[in-house]
Amino acid sequence: MNLLEELKARGLVEALTDPEIEKALEKPMTVYCGFDPSAKSLQAGNLVSIMVLKRFQEAGHKVIALVGGATGLIGDPSGKSAERNMLTVEQVEENKKGIRDNLSRILSFDGPNAAIMVDNYDWYKGTSAIEFLRDIAINFRVPQMLAKESVKKRLEASEGALTFTEFSYQILQGNDFLHLYDTYGCQMEVGGADQWGNITAGTDLVRKMRQKTAYGLTFPLLLDSTGKKFGKSEGNALFMNGEMTPVFKWYQYFLRADDADVIRYLKVFSMKSLEEIAALEAEMKAHPEARIPQQALADELTLMVHGEEGLKLAKETTAALFGGKSSSDAPKSAADLEKVFANVPSAEMAKEDVLGKAVFMIAAQAGMFKSNGEARRMASQGGLSLNDVKVNDKTIFEEKDLVEGRLAVLRQGKKNHFLLKIK
Repeated sequence: MNLLEELKARGLVEALTDPEIEKALEKPMTVYCGFDPSAKSLQAGNLVSIMVLKRFQEAGHKVIALVGGATGLIGDPSGKSAERNMLTVEQVEENKKGIRDNLSRILSFDGPNAAIMVDNYDWYKGTSAIEFLRDIAINFRVPQMLAKESVKKRLEASEGALTFTEFSYQILQGNDFLHLYDTYGCQMEVGGADQWGNITAGTDLVRKMRQKTAYGLTFPLLLDSTGKKFGKSEGNALFMNGEMTPVFKWYQYFLRADDADVIRYLKVFSMKSLEEIAALEAEMKAHPEARIPQQALADELTLMVHGEEGLKLAKETTAALFGGKSSSDAPKSAADLEKVFANVPSAEMAKEDVLGKAVFMIAAQAGMFKSNGEARRMASQGGLSLNDVKVNDKTIFEEKDLVEGRLAVLRQGKKNHFLLKIK
């Protein structure tokens, strides 16, 4: 099948601006997608956009990743219910470095068909307001701008509190497309369904000012089977930066994907063929308890984003914490433990208040249990572990139980972890 057919088969086509896109894609084309520099790392939700660009690149098309250094100073109203905080130029510059690192792990920035990363601040910083209004904004009509779905939703959600700055975002994004058309011969923009209004602003501007056809393709916003936005874990974004989201948490998010979601996620994110994914689906139906598709998804995306070392750490940690392995298989350094358990409950205690005391008492004093009695019962019933080794109500905390003299991991049952920090 051709590229467009493959994208449709993977659930990656929501709308097209022109039915002639399929024919146009028979020849190499330059395609771009925009990324918001609001943080120093992209999130799991951005993976949809990145993987679409990757598929275009691997099909022989030229891809451009546009970081909105200028538009990021304003804020896109699409999908937002309130105006967000504006960034400084320095913040955007710092965030760009992290985004480049994220993208370079998936897109190829080397070779004859190398991806390009651009920043729209570069072509806006020298433009005067008069010049912009006279040459670009004059091509936009207010009724059409108000009719954009992103603007209508924002007006409804905020009771009309949409600022002119946000309202002008679609003009800026439309001009981005024009600039990329003029500079790189870019003919297509891709983006999430919420970007339809901004994308058509660009295709319309190219048509009006250059009398040429430009194209747009949107893909559905990815939701899980419960309607929750993909890439959100317990209310927090999953960042592609291992310091912002520990690799273990990233790995576990995909490993825990519901059966109702995992095949769809594989189609969107995996570079496996549709035939290979169909085989994984058959395995899931035959042996759902084995969770083979989830394992394949977690392995591939962790390797892609965090490399071989990241995948190794995630798998070793998973085996140690949930696979019934001995503590010798757990992360060896305190630094690794802090990354793995960055988001679990924790407490800090003085070493002299810990050593020589019963482990259950320390667990209670640290706040893991409501009382000594509850902690003692858990320990005597075999439900309390120290560094993945079960303890009883007579086990004493010793120096050897502290990793590098400053950390220990307590666990209640199979999954409730608690990090004890020694000051």
